[in-house]
Amino acid sequence: MAKKRRKPQNRSRNRPSTTSTRTAERPRPAGPNDAPELDGAERAEPKTEPRRPPTTPSHRLPAGPQRTRAEKKELARAEREAVRRRIARAQRRRQLVWIAGIAIAVAAGVFFFTNRNDTSSTPPGALPGELATEAPWHANGAKSAARATALGLPPSGTTMHEHANVQIFVHGQNERIPTDIGIDPAAGTIQSIHTHDDTGLVHLESSESREFTLGDFFGVWGVRFTPSCLGAYCNDGNNRLQVFLDGEEVTDNLQDVQLDDLTVIVVTYGTPAELPDPIPSTFDFSSISP
Repeated sequence: MAKKRRKPQNRSRNRPSTTSTRTAERPRPAGPNDAPELDGAERAEPKTEPRRPPTTPSHRLPAGPQRTRAEKKELARAEREAVRRRIARAQRRRQLVWIAGIAIAVAAGVFFFTNRNDTSSTPPGALPGELATEAPWHANGAKSAARATALGLPPSGTTMHEHANVQIFVHGQNERIPTDIGIDPAAGTIQSIHTHDDTGLVHLESSESREFTLGDFFGVWGVRFTPSCLGAYCNDGNNRLQVFLDGEEVTDNLQDVQLDDLTVIVVTYGTPAELPDPIPSTFDFSSISP
């Protein structure tokens, strides 16, 4: 006899449904240490960040263009030329300094030698008691010792005993040369250059043998005498100061004319028409007492 086929029982009718009885789980908030869930692909291959190009420091400048060998040689040549020019300029400056110093020294030497005896620009009184007045001039013996000392003249003595004659003409008039030039009666002094009369006879009586000049004579006398002035008379227009030695005109420094023994010296001031004619060139020295 055929078996009846049993109907399958629906077991689910009596089994409590898991969906109906299970309480839905609430999602838990992620903590700080919880890593996010990754799917399989992400779990298999870790992420790598792309590499960033290195940054250049802001203070580092980009390299300039490289110079060629020819440019480097030209730059070195230009630097050497600049150094050479600086050295040359320094040498020229040193040479100019030397030249200027030498020129100043030469000019000072020329000025000194050409003006050492010229006191035309010196005010009266450069020597004690010096006269810059018009003729006639007195013996002016009061300060003759101080003037002789200022001139560096030796004391009077007997080592040297010579004589010269001096004559003076101003505007054609013969001016008397006074007695006692170089002698101070009040002080009882007598200088190595002096006079004893008014004839123009100059006595050179010195404690040492040396040369005396026309400038020394006027210096002891205390009358201004320069290459251009005699007393108050200075070169002006046609008026000139001239000196003649034994009849011949002196063209060198007038103050350096030497008072040699038995010489005749004539000093004139004025125009050419006022010169004595002839120029005196002799003097009678025979009257000199030994």
